[in-house]
Order: sequence, then structure tokens, then C-alpha cells
Amino acid sequence: MKKISSLVDVARRAKVNISTVSRTINQTGKIGAATQARVQKAMRELGYKPNRVARRLRTSQGTSHLLGLIIPNIQNIFFADLARGVEDVAYRNNFAVLLCNYDEDEAKERFYLDVMQAESVDGIILPPIHEHDPAVLQVVRNGTPVVCVDRILSAGDLDKVEVDNHTGALKAVEHIIAQGHRRIGLIGGPADSSTGRERYRGYKDAHAQASLTVKADLVRFGDFKQESGRLLAHELLALSNPPTALFVCNGLMMAGALEAIAALRLKVPKQVGIVGFDDLPLADVFNPPLTIVRQPAYEVGRCAAELLLKRIEDPARPMTSLKLLPELVIRKSC
Repeated sequence: MKKISSLVDVARRAKVNISTVSRTINQTGKIGAATQARVQKAMRELGYKPNRVARRLRTSQGTSHLLGLIIPNIQNIFFADLARGVEDVAYRNNFAVLLCNYDEDEAKERFYLDVMQAESVDGIILPPIHEHDPAVLQVVRNGTPVVCVDRILSAGDLDKVEVDNHTGALKAVEHIIAQGHRRIGLIGGPADSSTGRERYRGYKDAHAQASLTVKADLVRFGDFKQESGRLLAHELLALSNPPTALFVCNGLMMAGALEAIAALRLKVPKQVGIVGFDDLPLADVFNPPLTIVRQPAYEVGRCAAELLLKRIEDPARPMTSLKLLPELVIRKSC
């Protein structure tokens, strides 16, 4: 049976982005004559035929009733809850959601941004992979509405919904200090993400308020994935003078840190205290139950979807920036 060619196949053959193929087919945006000719040649060679019926249905009355959601890691409970908030608002407003997972991979993020544009989504919700993300800014320049969640861009006047990461981290480390700890290890997020930077700032400010010095040997930066949490916790706890408590800046790294603690046969909180940023499934039934900073993930998704629908309805309205407060949930791990 002959394989049916897709937009992706055409883009690869023509050595262009998927969005360039889509704009060539739809004759939207500025594309050079040579590029258009290359795309059309690839379409002919592959026998690609655009589904014109689907395109007409999508663009009837100027909207496809399709929202794009691109997240870094579906295994992170924060993003799973955020996605549910987006989907609930979309469904109530007769929109569907196209969900993609980019795994903190810049090339994969660009690929899915191209896919979203090729599918003529009405708007996109995403946490940019870093603060200087040219791929996202290009999408905005192409005319697609974008709402940033969890992380922000340093440039671009975009709608955004964040959690107050500084306050959440500040409260967490204040609590650790109040329990008598003075050597507090940090397992932080990437330094080029607003989320990672703000949680690190909260860690430093809590030390400053308590007249404590941040010790460079107790600070590590991971990638928000479980394995980095395990490796960095092991590094910190293997020091000749290890920290007496850890502040871990997301749920997956927290799970990794708990792996390292178990492998080293350390007792929580007697030998090492631990507080995480993000709740974990069953965190309250761990032994001991885990102290965490709980983010309003569902509310972040709900607010982001509502902002995107407003932007689609009124592209000229002023930019909106929302910052939601997290909650410190004190249990028994510190």
C-alpha cells in the first residue's frame, strides 16, 4: 500500500519548516518565490494533496476552534494539572486542545510550534524553554496569539500566567531555617529559566533575612528532571560536610532526591530534612509525609486558557500578566 505523504514529509523534502509549507499552501505570510517553488516541487514529487475540505472547515468564520498546548514534561504533575485546567476551559467554549510534549528539548519545541501553525490553531499556550526563545517570538510575529505559563520571555509583550516562585521558595526556606537548619542544600532549576531563577532568589533572600551566608558548595542546578535530582542530591549528601536539609525546586527532582536519600540509607528528617517545590502524588502518605510548596497548577491552566480566548476575540486588547500564590504545606519531612 502506498504511503500517504504528510506536511512533515513535504517539509523534510523541501528542507523548510512545516509552517512554511502551510503558508505556501494557504498563500499566507511572506515567502520568497524560490522557497515556494521548492515546496511545490516537493509536493509534486511526493504526491501530496492538501485536505481542502478540512482546511475550509477549520477556517470557517475565521477560527479553527483549536488551541495548542505545548508543555515540557507530561510526567510532571504540575503540567498534567495545568493541562486539565486548559482543557476544561476550552471544552466549555467549544474548543479542542492539541497537546504536545517537548521534553525540555529546543529542537522538539520548534518542531511542535511548526506543527501548531500548520494545523491552524487559534492560539498557543506554553512555557518557553528559556527566557530568550526566538522560536516563540517568531510565532507571535507570524500572527498567532501566545500565552506564556509558568515561565516568561524577557522580550515580547505577551499575556502570561505565573506562580509567585520567589514567595514560594522564600517561605519554604524560612521554614527550613525555623527548624534549626543552617546548612541547606539547593537543587535548583535551569538558571536561564525565570522559574529556576526566581526560586533561587527566594532561597538566597531567606538566608539574607536570617543573616546566613549562602554557601556555594551547597548549591546545584538541575534540569527539572528526576535523574538530575538524584545525581545532585547524591553529590550534596556525599560532601565531607553535607547539608542537614535540602530544598528541591520541582517535583520530579524531589523524587530523584528521595531516591538518593534512600540509597544512602539516611533517615528523613532525623539525618536530613527535605522540602520540595511541587506536590507529589501521595506525598501525604510517604513515611514521613512530605513538606512541599503546592502550586495552583489547575488555576494556572484555567487562567491561561481564559486569557487566550480573550486574546483571540480581541487581538488589540492590553497585555495581561497574572501571578498566582503557592501554598506551603507543612508535613513531617522537615
